[in-house]
Amino acid sequence: MASVYDFEATSINGQPVKLQDHRGQVLLIVNTASACGFTPQFAGLEKLHADYAGRGLAVIGFPSNEFGGQDPGSNDEIASYCQKNYGVTFPMMAKVKVNGVEAHPLWQWLKAQAPGLLGTEAVKWNFTKFLVGRDGQVRKRYAPTDTPESLRQDIEAALAA
Repeated sequence: MASVYDFEATSINGQPVKLQDHRGQVLLIVNTASACGFTPQFAGLEKLHADYAGRGLAVIGFPSNEFGGQDPGSNDEIASYCQKNYGVTFPMMAKVKVNGVEAHPLWQWLKAQAPGLLGTEAVKWNFTKFLVGRDGQVRKRYAPTDTPESLRQDIEAALAA
């Protein structure tokens, strides 16, 4: 696959989503969980969405239950939780695996494009983030401890590119 636009996913409400529909936008793709110490980052992700969607940023959340079983609910339960507790309006996808042989193809590609610390590809925990430029290429990978607010400078640079 040559770019993020070559992938498809399923929305949290079961509808097919072609990432090519986001062509020309900057994407912030995040693996999320509803019962994690980093779960409050949903508020910061929603703030980024509110502040930058009009300039071309799309935040896209992918729930995953791989790390400590911290997102065990159904897609409907996850969507309801995110909306009720954090007012999430950015697109959320159906729950996926981000590691191993069953990892969603998009996540396999993201990890290969931007390996983590010491070149390891595996996602280590919830709220790992990938910033994708308007050209569909990964610009940067962020650790779970990198807050949404700390990404603003990189997002603004990607929007200006």
